[in-house]
Amino acid sequence: MTTADIRLVVLDMAGTTVADDGLVEQAFLAAADKLGVEAGSEQHQQMLDYVRTTMGESKISVFRHLFEDEERAQRANVAFEAAYHDLIDAGHCAALPGAAEAIGRLRADGRSVVLTTGFSRATQDRILAALGWQDIADLTLCPAEAGRGRPYPDLALTALLRTRTDSVRQLAVVGDTGYDMLTGVRAGASVVAGVLTGAHREDRLRADGATHVLGSIAELPALLAG
Repeated sequence: MTTADIRLVVLDMAGTTVADDGLVEQAFLAAADKLGVEAGSEQHQQMLDYVRTTMGESKISVFRHLFEDEERAQRANVAFEAAYHDLIDAGHCAALPGAAEAIGRLRADGRSVVLTTGFSRATQDRILAALGWQDIADLTLCPAEAGRGRPYPDLALTALLRTRTDSVRQLAVVGDTGYDMLTGVRAGASVVAGVLTGAHREDRLRADGATHVLGSIAELPALLAG
């Protein structure tokens, strides 16, 4: 099996195909404020560190860990999404350079492309609409539609099932976080590619199983062309 045999490419959004520019952290800070976490406190810093470490994970899972209470976690998630939506509506949402072109080339080469996220469907749709990307991929998936979010393999395997891809060996998983890499490894993907345009650096991506590390998503079509 070579990179040219890849038939399905599962791509992360924020940090991989969509510029993050600190939006996740800004939305988290707004959520923490809503929940009464004092800015600058030790608890606040510990929470922010955890958010940074777990970039790529389903956001409600992150809030469940941080607040250890379902009601507070749900409130935090609602506040996070509201803040993130406000940032999108204010124009703070852009595709990473070369992302749309890379997706177009992958599909032109006969590969299926699925966009995945750790956000809810409402937030994912807000991002897609802001970019005019409603029809850019074969499929888009959020954690609630797959079972579990990253670092579990559910998103990648759901993409494989929904696109009727024959084998996990024909699968590539691409993202900017260690959790993306773990998802790819656990799904059995032949290519697990990290990109350096988002949350985690090369050492974290390699440690969590990256088979390749790219400067950006723009380099992916050439890699898969073999």
